[in-house]
Amino acid sequence: MSSTSLFQRDQFREALIQSFMKLAPRTMLRNPVMFTVEIGTAIMLLVTLYSAFSGDDSQGSFGYNAVVFLILFITLLFANFAEAIAEARGKAQAASLRKLREDTPAKLKLADGSLKTIRSSELRKGDAFYCEAGDTIPTDGEIIQGLASIDESAITGESAPVIREAGGDRSSVTGGTRVLSDRITVQVTSEPGTSFLDRMIALVEGASRQKTPNEIALTILLAGFTLVFLIVCVTLKPFADQANTVITIASFISLFVCLIPTTIGGLLSAIGIAGMDRALRANVITKSGRAVETAGDVDVLLLDKTGTITIGNRKATAFFPAPGVARERFISASALGSLADETPEGKSIVELAGADAVKGLSIAGAELITFTAETRSSGVDLPDGRRIRKGAQDAMRKLAERSGHQMPMEVDEVVKRISSNGGTPLVVTENEQVIGCIELQDIIKPGISERFERLRKMGVKTVMVTGDNPLTAKFIAEKAGVDDYIAEATPEDKMAYIKKEQQSGRLVAMMGDGTNDAPALAQADVGVAMNSGTAAAKEAGNMVDLDNDPTKLIEVVEIGKQLLMTRGTLTTFSIANDVAKYFAIVPALFMVSIPALGALNIMNLQSAESAILSAVIFNAIIIPMLIPLALKGVTYRPIGASAILRRNLLIYGLGGVIVPFIGIKLIDMLITPFF
Repeated sequence: MSSTSLFQRDQFREALIQSFMKLAPRTMLRNPVMFTVEIGTAIMLLVTLYSAFSGDDSQGSFGYNAVVFLILFITLLFANFAEAIAEARGKAQAASLRKLREDTPAKLKLADGSLKTIRSSELRKGDAFYCEAGDTIPTDGEIIQGLASIDESAITGESAPVIREAGGDRSSVTGGTRVLSDRITVQVTSEPGTSFLDRMIALVEGASRQKTPNEIALTILLAGFTLVFLIVCVTLKPFADQANTVITIASFISLFVCLIPTTIGGLLSAIGIAGMDRALRANVITKSGRAVETAGDVDVLLLDKTGTITIGNRKATAFFPAPGVARERFISASALGSLADETPEGKSIVELAGADAVKGLSIAGAELITFTAETRSSGVDLPDGRRIRKGAQDAMRKLAERSGHQMPMEVDEVVKRISSNGGTPLVVTENEQVIGCIELQDIIKPGISERFERLRKMGVKTVMVTGDNPLTAKFIAEKAGVDDYIAEATPEDKMAYIKKEQQSGRLVAMMGDGTNDAPALAQADVGVAMNSGTAAAKEAGNMVDLDNDPTKLIEVVEIGKQLLMTRGTLTTFSIANDVAKYFAIVPALFMVSIPALGALNIMNLQSAESAILSAVIFNAIIIPMLIPLALKGVTYRPIGASAILRRNLLIYGLGGVIVPFIGIKLIDMLITPFF
């Protein structure tokens, strides 16, 4: 996604208009704090009109009441503007996405195999369409035939084309992307209006944003504060009467508005929207604000080894034939079992075998055995009766033992040596008899251990998930610096681990791309599916990574923590503000009739009227001043929860008390000449 500056002219204009539109009581009712401010503003409008037409100054002069009304009205507009500018930034991104959703031609494949050109809006789930070089993919789907190079830059912002092909975990295509080469047949996986692009647009516009549980809880807390301060202001009336102090309606409403947490009340929605926006700018689509927020509370992170911790694309580096097996025979069998294997590992075995060894080999008429998570092996059944398999050592051992064969002790030792060196042993069998072992090597990504250390400081436990044997898994886990690992992992193992951690009260995040990852993605509290993955994986997760970057999960956690920190710090600042405003207004109201209270007028404000105006002006202008912080977020540093709490209390708690004292005093000095 293209980045946009904080305030663009068009967005600013749109947000300004929406600030007035959001004044509708039905809209304001969703924010109890600001709704009470709107009620107070309406009352001040009536008081202002009364003082203008009646000439009665018992409730203050017309000018004084009019100024209080205008300041309260501006406070409402500022609060609405904070939410509107956050929404406008999302709508600007939605506008560029909407261009991709144009009604493009689709070549519908009919039952007799012929093609019929229709509009993309006429496609239904289950239909199959055909695309070739130059075509724009009309809607979301799964490739069921062929492979193609696809330009996904319109969605991901990445200019490099990607390969998508039938079968496997990279068969999913997204509407709005463009085919650059070859031909594919795609089956539609979504109904009109529910495609990935449609959901992206709805999310970034904020149309489908719902308040998260934490946000609802905070709203209830703020509503409770508002009720308490309403009672405080109402009970001041009998005290004022007892002290023969006249407190005007303007004073009561101003005191009430200044004491309730208007700052966080006005910025709360903007913080939530901005959190989703930051995720989007990191090329992560969230299906709800809850997903981003939950990411900030994650305790356990499940990460695939290949492509995340290691560079991936393991390569064959050595052949180790079993005793009594000629090296040439073993290399030939390994190459035969890999000729049809399109994985990087399979291709590297053929490459290592060499052109001379492969030259005369053929698998014409053979039955290909593809890799599955259950068998953890692949191979070929040749026409001459030979059955060649290659796979994990435990799977190959069981295969051999079921046929009455034993794994040679020498092969066992080679497997252990390869594993202890961080390699992956691939055992090869012919007719269920072990004939040797192939060494595969992978490289740990540079800097990954530092990232895990950063997560550890956040209090997040990292778990490596791998299909490797326990020895290899342990070696890489120790070298990479992860806290735990799941070796020889099956979909059931991932699910069991996630459930175990959740039963211990922990929140779990996981990233996956395959159909076999879908159950675990659905079970995890935060499931991030890769955009290149299957439709099942994207449907099961609550986030989609457009960049297909397995390490993005780490960034998602940081975005979530930044959202929670921003909300917490601004809430602290807002409540601390109320303390200073209390000392600004209450002593000024009573110090004439009760001179002893003058000692509490520590800001030495000129009069009750100047104190009230200074406080409400500060209360209004602090909201737009904090909008950039709400949108950008508080800078997150992995220093631990207790250290963050101390830092926030010092900066935003103490600062929230000091800043209003300075601000209100300066405003009082500026407006005093007008009294």
